[in-house]
Amino acid sequence: MLYLHLKLRQILLDLRRYTDDNAAESALKMSGYTPTELDDIQAKWDLRFPPDLVVLYRERRRVVADEKYGSLDWTDTPDEKIRDALGWPLEGFLFDIRQGLWWPEWGDMPAGLDLRAEKLRAIFAEAPKLIPVCGHRYIPDTPHESGNPIFSVWQMDVIHYGANLDHYAGRENRVTLNADSEWPPLKPIPFWSRAVAFNNERFADGGGFAFLNRDGVLPGGT
Repeated sequence: MLYLHLKLRQILLDLRRYTDDNAAESALKMSGYTPTELDDIQAKWDLRFPPDLVVLYRERRRVVADEKYGSLDWTDTPDEKIRDALGWPLEGFLFDIRQGLWWPEWGDMPAGLDLRAEKLRAIFAEAPKLIPVCGHRYIPDTPHESGNPIFSVWQMDVIHYGANLDHYAGRENRVTLNADSEWPPLKPIPFWSRAVAFNNERFADGGGFAFLNRDGVLPGGT
């Protein structure tokens, strides 16, 4: 009887310890990053978080609460996934220029795919970096100030997905439920605002992907 009593007591102690450890881990994940963690994250990934993103990350570790939508935790998400998210915008643009899409201000489109890629990489090197916040939603690091818009980037299909970080987070976290409400003013961002305009132009009147192809047709089409 004494043995069973001691065994039961040990089980309860182990259960309490397990519960306390998991509660502490959950509390850590729900809390924001420390200033040191944010400094380390930005140094590791060569990023500079805008001030409003820093404020949000001091409160919580994910911009969007539900991680199933691809919201990143910079200390918990695998490095490979973060690396893929950072490289996604360039890879998507590289795919589309191979299909013949080309901005008119870039000049004549090189015939060779390698030359197209080389020119695009040089253009991207001068564009504001995009910081992934959730899935293929990004916030630009430039200008280094609060209020930068959120962009959805899927190849050259680039649209605004939030007028600013608070506006975007409210919509994604289902805080702002009225999708038809008027958006706050949109801040223009070098390159990325032009990407939105290009996207709107090429899809105007059903033009789609054929718009501004140098041959005027889809690759392989007629």
